[in-house]
Parts: sequence; structure tokens; C-alpha cells
Amino acid sequence: MPRTTLLRQLLQQRHLTTHEAFAAQYERAAARLAELDRDPRLASLQVSSRQFDRWYGGELLTLPRPDACRVLEHMLGRPVSELFSTAYDGDSAHDRDEGSSTGQQATSAPPPREDDENPLDIVTRTRQLTASNADDATLAFLDSSLEGIASRYEEDGPYVLRPQARQVRQLAHTLLDGRQPPRTRRELFRVAARASGLLGYMAVNTGDFALSEAYCTEARDLSREIGDLDTDLWACGTLSFSLYYAGRYDEADACAAAAVERAPRHAQSIRLLANGRARALGKTGDRRAVEQTIGQALRLSDLHEVPVGLTSCISFEPYGRARTLANAVTSHVALRNTAQVLRDAEHIDDLVEHSTSSWSRSLVRLDVATALLQQRTPDIDEAMALGREALRLCGDTPISSVYQRSRDLHEQAGPWRDHSAVRDYGDEFRTWSSQPAALAMASSAS
Repeated sequence: MPRTTLLRQLLQQRHLTTHEAFAAQYERAAARLAELDRDPRLASLQVSSRQFDRWYGGELLTLPRPDACRVLEHMLGRPVSELFSTAYDGDSAHDRDEGSSTGQQATSAPPPREDDENPLDIVTRTRQLTASNADDATLAFLDSSLEGIASRYEEDGPYVLRPQARQVRQLAHTLLDGRQPPRTRRELFRVAARASGLLGYMAVNTGDFALSEAYCTEARDLSREIGDLDTDLWACGTLSFSLYYAGRYDEADACAAAAVERAPRHAQSIRLLANGRARALGKTGDRRAVEQTIGQALRLSDLHEVPVGLTSCISFEPYGRARTLANAVTSHVALRNTAQVLRDAEHIDDLVEHSTSSWSRSLVRLDVATALLQQRTPDIDEAMALGREALRLCGDTPISSVYQRSRDLHEQAGPWRDHSAVRDYGDEFRTWSSQPAALAMASSAS
């Protein structure tokens, strides 16, 4: 005989005792729950006639799958542990009395259970706790999306890739509004933090420093919530990077220094030292501190055996040695240490020229061009030629760092404005900086 469950009683009360009637109500409940939970997979749930017969007849050995349990609970307004429990009625009481009259010893009966010891309820609760709206395939997709954005960044630029990074961040946030076990939730936090970090970096390149600071703070706080030191330090480095280009040099140094102090031997501290501290200290004129910081970054590079070549500017991986030296060049330009600029630039020239980073090649050219103007005997022709090459390398994908340095070069060439090479560079700079993206950067810098 069918087992009388609460589910069976409720379906009888609601006249849902046929598969057709039940299935229609079930599918409407699934669609509504999908809308409430922002989980489109629920909307496709259906129940077969065989499933209905087993549920209605109480023929279950285990509970239905978690998503089906959620729909049933939403549809009938009762916990699934109660829905599939046997409902006590007169027949069951009679059966218990009849069992007692058979002469069985009282000691053969199991001890009474507490209210929270229902086996079905225990199984149900376990399934609820381990249920997730994000499986391994979803996590892998989010990870590969971030890797793809980082790998294409210097080819496509922030304006093309920013919408994709925002979509990854939004999806991670939407999933985090749902339910996941700890391992999955930690991975979603990591994805959300890194997506925010990439958006923070892109905001620097587009000249929106307030937006960058907000994204970087979000990336830092999310990574700290799960103890992800690697992403945390990377986010601090990007925040320092943003403060530097916003002209807040003391704050940029303090931000990077605090992160280095937390993890002085971590590989991410190479970037914090070279890109964060050394360049900011160069702007404040502290020559000795710049030399110490660059030396510390290079020694840490030896400790971690980082790549020799020029690593991607937006990569979450540790800085390569050439990237560190390129930042050293920028630091020495600020100090007007011309001889050191030219030595370091020559040392990495081959690595820079064979890299795929047109932005990096452009920035090194602008640094060297500035140093050539700072010499006791300025080489105006070579400096302006390098400046024009830098603008052409960037083409129609301007970023704030190239805009600022090319503008600074134009200003420093002011004393020689009547020189034909300076006029040619000025004309090319004005044309290049008339692009809408560059105009937006000029507006944010003013």
C-alpha cells in the first residue's frame, strides 16, 4: 500500500493527485523560484510521471535531488523533511498497538529520538548545506575568462576588455548571493576580487582614478576575507599604481610600503617595491631611498627566480626582471639621474624590443627621450624621434601613463620650441592626444 506522507495529504487537499495537474503547478513554482534566486537552471526543471508516482506513493529511499527539494518546499510551503515523513493516522496507531500485542519485548524497540534526530531531516539538512549554484565547470569558466582578459590586455586595451571584466565580476557577485559550500564560495570570492582588481587597473589606464581606488579597495577587502595574500598584495600594488598616476606620491609610497611590511619576502613585493615605492620616491626626490628600494626588488627577484623578460603589465604573476628595471628607469628619470637611466635602458633594450607590449616599448622610449633632454648637452633630435615613435607605438589605444609622459616630454621640450624636431613632435602629440580617449585623460588630469 502507498505510504501516507504529508506530501500525499497536501496534494490530495489541493487536488493535485494526477501527474498532469501536479506537473503544471511544479513547473510554475520552478519558474518563480528561478526568478527569485536568479538561477535560470531552476526554470527548466520538470517532473516525470514516474517521479510523480514515486513521490505521491511514498516509495523513496532517499530524498529527491537538492534543486527538486527547493521547488517542492517553495510550492508547498513545508520543509522537505516533513513532506516525505510518514503522517501519523489511525491506521498507524492501530499498527503500533497490534505490534505491542504480539508479545515482543519492550527492550527490542529503539530508544526514543529527540525532535531533531529525524534521519530524513539530517539527510535533508546535509544536502542543503552542500548544495551550490556554482559547479566546477562554472568556476573554470570564470577563471579562464579572467586569464583571457589578462592575456589580451595589451593587444585589445581597456576600452575593449572592460565590459568583459565587468560581466565576470557581476556574475561572481550574483552567484555569491546564492548558496555554496565553503570551497566553492572561497573560489568565487577569489574570482570576484581578481575581476575587481583588473577593473581597477583598467580604470588607471583610462584616467579614472577615483573609480580605480574603489575597485582596488574592493579587490583587497574580498581577498582578505578569504586569506588570499597573493591577490591582496596585487590589489595593494594596483592601488599604489593608481595613487601614483593621480599625483598622490606620498600616499602611493605609503600604500606599497605597508603591503611590503606585511609580506617582505613574498614575490608580489617585487612589484610593490619597483612599481609602487621606487617610482613614488623618485617623484619626492629621495635618491637614496630609490636606490635601496630598487636593490631590494632585484634581490627579491633573485630569491624567487622570476622571468628575465618583460612580463605583462596586468599579469597577476610576479614581476619579471626586465619589468623591474623598466620601473627603475622611470624612477631615475624623476631624479634626473640621466646616466643611470641610459645604462638601465640599454641593459633591457633587447628584452623590451622583443616583447609583445607596445605600451612598454612606448613608455621606455619616453623615459629615454626625457633623459636625453636632461643631459648637460641635450640631444633634441634623438629625444623627439623617440617621442614620435612612442606615440606611433600606442596608436589608437592610448593609456594614461603614455599620455602623461608624452605630455611631460612636450612640456620639457618647451625651451627648444623653435627647433624643427620639437615642432614636429608637438604636431604629432596634438593629433594623437585629440582622440576621444586621450581627451578624457586630459580632462581627468586637469
